[in-house]
Amino acid sequence: MHFKLLVVFVEDSKTDAVLKAARESGATGCTVVSNARGEGIDVPSSFFGLALTTQRDVVMLLVEEHLSREILEHIGVIGEFDEKPGTGLAIQIDVEDAVGALSQAERLVDIVEEQL
Repeated sequence: MHFKLLVVFVEDSKTDAVLKAARESGATGCTVVSNARGEGIDVPSSFFGLALTTQRDVVMLLVEEHLSREILEHIGVIGEFDEKPGTGLAIQIDVEDAVGALSQAERLVDIVEEQL
C-alpha cells in the first residue's frame, strides 16, 4: 500500500470543519500542530508593532494514495481555499516509506478495493 502526506495550513477557526471533511472523504486520522504563523503575498498589517494576523493550524494526514486526491479536493472546498484568499493551503507529498501505519493499512484495504 502506498501513502501520500497531505499537509494543510488552515485558519484555526476552520480546522474542525477541515478535519470532518477529511474523515468524510476517507482519512483515518491526523496530527494537528496549533498556533502556526504564515504570510502570503501581502505583508500582514500591524498595529503599534503587533501583527494583525489570524492563527493557523497545520494539519498532517497520512492517507492512501487512491483516496488522497478526493480528500485534498474536499478539504479545499470546505476550507474555501480558492474562494477566499488567505484562508488556507493544502499540498500533497509522496511518501516513500512509513512505519507505524500497519493498522491504518489494514483498515483501508477494503475501502480502496471498492473504489478500484
